[in-house]
Amino acid sequence: MVELRRDVEFEGPIVTGFTPNGFRIGDRRFDSGLLLSPEQALSWDAPARDDLDLTGILAALDLSPGPEFLLFGSGTMMEQPPAVFRRAAEAANMGIEVMDSRAAARAWGVLRAEERWIIGAFMPLR
Repeated sequence: MVELRRDVEFEGPIVTGFTPNGFRIGDRRFDSGLLLSPEQALSWDAPARDDLDLTGILAALDLSPGPEFLLFGSGTMMEQPPAVFRRAAEAANMGIEVMDSRAAARAWGVLRAEERWIIGAFMPLR
């Protein structure tokens, strides 16, 4: 008999569940938005979509070297961030992958298991 196991070990935060408005990482709840790096998870008072600021996200996460790309969770539905936000990411030589926040949270674990050097910005689930 073959036993299939999922033993993936990596450092850093992983989303382990959802709250009505947000996310859970282990025993910690993030009922607003969530910023993630391979090194930390931060509560994020996510602004209105038109006020998204990549500089503020990068400063809060303070990741060195810079990330490969930003995994952007757009809330309950997939919605592209404003063009100015996407242009700022391009200027920073960083790609953006956009999906709804639940899908982004699940993708985060897969990408981190691959040891991808990424960041995440997940809008709340309301």
